[in-house]
Amino acid sequence: MATLWGVNFVVVKYGTDIITPIAFNGARMLLASVVLVAITARGGVWPRRRDLLLLLALGLIGNGLYQWLFVEGVARVRAGSASILLAGVPAMIAILGRIRGTEHVGARGVGGIALSIVGIGLIVYGGQRSPSDGSTFTGALLVLGAAMCWAAYTVMLKPLTHRVNGLNLHALTMWSGTALLVGASLPAMWAVPWNGVPALGWLAIAYSGLGALVLAYIFWYRGVRILGPTRAAMYANVQPAIALVVAWLLLNEVPTPWQITGAALILSGIVLVRGGPAVLLAPDAKS
Repeated sequence: MATLWGVNFVVVKYGTDIITPIAFNGARMLLASVVLVAITARGGVWPRRRDLLLLLALGLIGNGLYQWLFVEGVARVRAGSASILLAGVPAMIAILGRIRGTEHVGARGVGGIALSIVGIGLIVYGGQRSPSDGSTFTGALLVLGAAMCWAAYTVMLKPLTHRVNGLNLHALTMWSGTALLVGASLPAMWAVPWNGVPALGWLAIAYSGLGALVLAYIFWYRGVRILGPTRAAMYANVQPAIALVVAWLLLNEVPTPWQITGAALILSGIVLVRGGPAVLLAPDAKS
């Protein structure tokens, strides 16, 4: 999962340089949804009505608003910076989990959250100090907004991962998110001269749709169910290292001092949060 998503930062950056971000997003989401329809067409046990409606609503946040903010943000910042900013998700999840009463964050966890926030601030500040690298303040804010959406989505989704099959869960949240995004992106998709899109552009849509939105999500939901949202997010934070290396090799994005310092603080914060006494309540305690 971490590898698929780490590479996806670079793929999205490349794809949105060829196709407008909103059209690229609509195309990859539509592809993922069609594939999920084919996979889930064989049937299976679907959730009860209450869970069904809740999943569709959560899909608007986790696969609608999040994906829009993510792609629009990555199109406006360096791929490596976007991956580091999203590495702050565990700190956000820990804060939300503490507010909801599903997790207890000790002193080490609080220190880790503080380090992560400082690291995020350095990345945003560094982008402002180095406008020549293609990053914008708006792009950084969009990526941070995406991180907040993903944190909220993950925390609220946790109880449902114990009651709903992971594949069906993903399909339902993807379908509602896709309906929202495709509805908003139809004019932009209609304006794209698709017959002029190069082969690598189509490959970017295929990778980002099938690899990042189908296969990696299946891995993610299983991780959330078994490990819990905070711990699953910790393992996901191998992504920045992968994204930085791939962006360096393929996009010639040489890591900046701001990125390196911010990444060091965020990852140090993750280690503290991961090592602290985060006590998860039983899966059914909040359901």
